[in-house]
Amino acid sequence: MNTENIIRALAGSLVLASLALAHFVHPGFLLLTAFVGLNLLQSAFTGLCPAESILRRLRPSRPAAQPSPANATPRSCGNPKPGRFSWEGSDCGSRSSKHDQPN
Repeated sequence: MNTENIIRALAGSLVLASLALAHFVHPGFLLLTAFVGLNLLQSAFTGLCPAESILRRLRPSRPAAQPSPANATPRSCGNPKPGRFSWEGSDCGSRSSKHDQPN
């Protein structure tokens, strides 16, 4: 789930919870609904969302996935950056060599 969807779910949950609390406990909980609505409105105009900055601090960062197929062999021909290997999309020809062919 990405951050935007988490914030939408959080806002919707807070609104529904505050409406239920206002109905069953005390009408003062409607202030929470107003706060969530105002925060969503200011976020639409300014692009700043306090909940998003809090979620970024709480969620651990995920390392970037490295493409490394199990059967790939490193090749560097046709690669514009020297010293880097290309496993996919290379125009070096087939992966099999004469040593891979059965006798």
